[in-house]
Amino acid sequence: MDTRASGPRPELAAGWALRAAEPADVEAIAELRASVLRPDLERLGIFDEHRVRQRLRDSFHPRHTSIIEVDGAFAGSVTVRPDGDARWLEHFYLAPGLQGRGIGSAVLRTLLARADAEGVLVRLNVLRGSAAHRLYERHGFTVDTQDPIDLYLVRRPAAQRS
Repeated sequence: MDTRASGPRPELAAGWALRAAEPADVEAIAELRASVLRPDLERLGIFDEHRVRQRLRDSFHPRHTSIIEVDGAFAGSVTVRPDGDARWLEHFYLAPGLQGRGIGSAVLRTLLARADAEGVLVRLNVLRGSAAHRLYERHGFTVDTQDPIDLYLVRRPAAQRS
């Protein structure tokens, strides 16, 4: 599946696409996860070199995962897992060198447009203090619940927010 960026900042987010994940993608995603989450996990005092990768391996579902490619190269991943009448947005990682260029926002807009078209709620969790929390807030997510480590966010379909 090829989904090109669109929106207000195409010059920043141009050249990205989503493709279906394959089982062989798991290790690249696990390594990216460790790299992306390390600063926040260390700040929270819970970084574990093995566990950060193993949690991805244990929950990896290629059927629900897309690989983010930028100019044809692996740049990240995102999982949208069905859960009844909602979707869980999981394993949304973008290579650190590509962050801040509008790619994550473009991918998120695309996924949320699909959820809105289906009329489904989107849920996710984000580490407390993570910069990603601001990204999700800008796209309509609000805090549903929280614990000492995570914030659990929810975004209602556009029709329910009007």
